[in-house]
Amino acid sequence: MDVSGAIVASGTEEHQPFASPHPGWAEQDPRDWWRACGVAVKKALQESAIRGEEIACIGFSGQMHGAVLLDAAGEVVRPALIWCDQRTEKQSCELSEKFGTDRLIQLTCNPPLTNFTLTKILWVRENEPQLWARVRHIMLPKDYVRFRLTGDRAIDLADASGTLLLDVANRKWSDEVLSGVDIEKKFLPALYESPELCGKLSADGAAATGLKAGTPVVAGAGDQAAGAVGMGIVRAGVVSATIGTSGVVFAATDRPALDPRGRLHTFCHAIPGRWHVMGVTQAAGLSLRWFRDTFGVAFLGFDSGVIDGGTFGPYDAENTATSPHADRDPYEFLSAEAAIAPPGAEGLLWAPYLMGERTPHLDPDARGALVGITPSHRRPHILRAILEGVAFSLKDSFSIFEEMKVPVTQIRLGGGGARSPLWRQIQADVYAHEVELVAAEEGAAYGAAILAAVGARHFASVDEACDAVIHVASRVKPNSASSALMQKNYAAFRRLYPALHSI
Repeated sequence: MDVSGAIVASGTEEHQPFASPHPGWAEQDPRDWWRACGVAVKKALQESAIRGEEIACIGFSGQMHGAVLLDAAGEVVRPALIWCDQRTEKQSCELSEKFGTDRLIQLTCNPPLTNFTLTKILWVRENEPQLWARVRHIMLPKDYVRFRLTGDRAIDLADASGTLLLDVANRKWSDEVLSGVDIEKKFLPALYESPELCGKLSADGAAATGLKAGTPVVAGAGDQAAGAVGMGIVRAGVVSATIGTSGVVFAATDRPALDPRGRLHTFCHAIPGRWHVMGVTQAAGLSLRWFRDTFGVAFLGFDSGVIDGGTFGPYDAENTATSPHADRDPYEFLSAEAAIAPPGAEGLLWAPYLMGERTPHLDPDARGALVGITPSHRRPHILRAILEGVAFSLKDSFSIFEEMKVPVTQIRLGGGGARSPLWRQIQADVYAHEVELVAAEEGAAYGAAILAAVGARHFASVDEACDAVIHVASRVKPNSASSALMQKNYAAFRRLYPALHSI
């Protein structure tokens, strides 16, 4: 990103998908993130012909909650248990019994959930004692990448908020929680505000990326807080709805606002002295990816809106790459196919609980379901039901915001859900509110670059930076007839979880 906020270049590199050796488990090798980071940074530099020494500062973002465990030499002890791993229900219950759920919410602003890093640490300690005996350092995913770049162990307050080890209200590690679970503070990284400088690029980091040794780095933020910065969600009233693998509804606050039932997360924001509340759908974009990987992609005749041949086996990226449609995003085809079905998918409902659910159910054992199938339903109906079901799940967070009197004056869309015209319209209809798209689509990466610009003192504050570089590119109004139908279907959607929970 240049000093005006324009994106000069970008680079991407796929990393390996998560492994799930048992139902509900999710693991990744941190070393693969580091490999992909080096490749992607070099691609960005090559695309732009920018030299590494021209970079003034580096920011970071990444998936939250993952438990990266290192030994005394800084080597990875085992694959990281990542954000969507659900194996730790026993540890979550033990934390509730040890501290009391209400007391934990007082200490950390959040209840004990399977997603949070602490439960993953406790699972490893209990189930893999030989591996735990080697552990000397605990960090989160993006902070492992920073460690490989700089040799420093650091974390920002926003990402640390998702560990269940942070006193979120007072922005420091919780001595009471650490003492209660017998984890030494020296295992944890040093805490920084997101735009604060926390280290410099090492010679090894420079060799791996093509950047210059000595380049300063800021703490950065977890994907949701950084993505919010990248969309200008820095003041109360402006809310984001982001659909990536998970889905998140995010609102900035001037105080640590609490949902006493723990259905929303209350975390430190990437802005010093500010917090945010956040609702999470575990399997948002993951629902669509599951359909793609399981049932394949149908290639469409876009003018006629008719399915034209296509592949219907499990998605195979290698074979698809040789097709005449290889240059098009497979999700573009899925979205176009979904558009064939009418709003409401003729009564079909999707419960997106493939990986358990956080907001509002706090239930790691929840499971997905397609409800209301008839002989007349086809692939387009199922795809449309998935898009609508994810939007209904995100609307649950807006319903809680209303209970808590968290203001919602503007809704900005991000992630893959913002790139699909159909999903944009579905969200406007489901939320019954105009939605906005910002000009920069890079989300968390763009937010990380903004934080780096503040760290480099090009801007005096995150607010000033966002006011200068973030612009609304377009708006989508709800369709009155479709929105009325969506409100009716949302009422039916809310009855799904209790019915599914009974079985």
